[in-house]
Amino acid sequence: MRYPSPNAAKPRGEGPDGRDKRSRRPTEWALVGGIAAGVIALGGTVAIVAMLLTPPGDQTSTSEAPRQSDAAYAAPSPLPPEAEVPAPGAVGRADPDWVRATAQATGIPERALAAYAGAALFKSTDRADCGIGWNHLAAIGLIESDHGRYGGSTIATDGTTVPPIYGIALDGNGVASIPDSDGGTIDGDATHDRAVGPMQIIPGTWRNWHVDGNSDGVEDPQNIDDAVIAASNYLCRSSPDMVDEDGWRAGIHAYNRSDAYAHSVADAANRYDEAAATVAFG
Repeated sequence: MRYPSPNAAKPRGEGPDGRDKRSRRPTEWALVGGIAAGVIALGGTVAIVAMLLTPPGDQTSTSEAPRQSDAAYAAPSPLPPEAEVPAPGAVGRADPDWVRATAQATGIPERALAAYAGAALFKSTDRADCGIGWNHLAAIGLIESDHGRYGGSTIATDGTTVPPIYGIALDGNGVASIPDSDGGTIDGDATHDRAVGPMQIIPGTWRNWHVDGNSDGVEDPQNIDDAVIAASNYLCRSSPDMVDEDGWRAGIHAYNRSDAYAHSVADAANRYDEAAATVAFG
């Protein structure tokens, strides 16, 4: 069975420029992704989600990092096929054969891809008008934490990042200034807030969008299933139509108010979509 390409059916704006897929060192994608932190007022609170990790230095990575290109929009990839026997939570909704084949084609770790795909399937029924794609979530996950592998972390079988991932202190030094709002219980810092987990969510945002994405009875921003569902809920609330180009940019800018960040997300999302379109599985 061949996974169909959306190219003929969905407009994608300018799209990628066709350059080769040479990957950057992790320090390069961290700097590209972390140019600015996006801050918006949402529900009376200040929400910020951004790549706020310190540069990884000599950290090695097998992932393909986002490149700057002329792409400023990425259409959502077609929904993954549903699993015949879904596992609990959104993470178990995607067909495991599709997950394995697409992970190999894209370089996304299987455990992370299952979370992105499950979240897209969940939102297709929870908020069908939003149209967020697994490739959008995967691109954000790449930029924010290298799919949960930042600093040598890994994603355990249950979806939890080990060791936990914490961003830099939001102390106003080149980033937003956000005093501690959680007593350090979520981010380990009782002085300033920090973005946490594979999707880099700050405590204030987590309090608004906390969710148990894998139905294990625990809500944890360090768990990729919970974090990706929370991020998709946040994005679809910020922009109810992420299929439309303007709506897509509005959603990404809500996550990080930086044009460079939006370009990086679009570039990675388009590459993931193109790689997935070549996949044969089943």
